Amino acid sequence: MNKNGAIIIVEDDADDQELFSMVFRELNYKNEVIFFSDGQEALTYLTAQTSEPFIVFSDINMPKLNGIELRKQIHENESIRIKTIPYLFFTTSAEQRDVIDAYSKSIQGFFIKPSSLQDLTGLIKIIIDYWKHCVSPNYVN
Repeated sequence: MNKNGAIIIVEDDADDQELFSMVFRELNYKNEVIFFSDGQEALTYLTAQTSEPFIVFSDINMPKLNGIELRKQIHENESIRIKTIPYLFFTTSAEQRDVIDAYSKSIQGFFIKPSSLQDLTGLIKIIIDYWKHCVSPNYVN
């Protein structure tokens, strides 16, 4: 896990993208924040040999390639999987089937998007701080 790598947000809703932008501006992490509007764009980026992001926040319901299918393809791709990129779902609502499908693909978290900017900021801070302190196989000092 490259803790200095980009924070990837896969989200097709422009309003939610703006909320995430506001949160990351406020939290002022040094990581670049990159948005993708669909899973296919994100997969193309993640399969690039030069891409080594820090973390992925993904919606589930998106055009072209939904979040569950994106995660499945990432999980089955050895060259991406060995980068140990944390993959978390952020969605408006959760059905039990989606949660089960997500965890069966070895995600690292499933979250309902909080309704307030303050709550979203607090949750993102907890998540990023946790992963910044986590050790991964590729980056042990």
